[in-house]
Amino acid sequence: MEASLKEIDDMIVHEKMQAAWESQTEAWAEGRADGIEPEIIAEAAICFAMQETIRLHGEEGAEALIESLRERILSGEFSPNRTIQ
Repeated sequence: MEASLKEIDDMIVHEKMQAAWESQTEAWAEGRADGIEPEIIAEAAICFAMQETIRLHGEEGAEALIESLRERILSGEFSPNRTIQ
């Protein structure tokens, strides 16, 4: 069965997300190895991401991202103790 273009696009996005996640994990580990506290690394990463989001999508795009993240936080998506059923 042939995959649809949307399915292929979704797979590509998923693979890119995995690569980005791995890059972020490596950067986090480097920061920790350099003695930077996790909360400082986290805030720097969030601030950099917001600057880039505003540069690419404007303030309204950044606000939409923040709202989306807020909903995901409240639903427990990022909780380290989250269980998937």
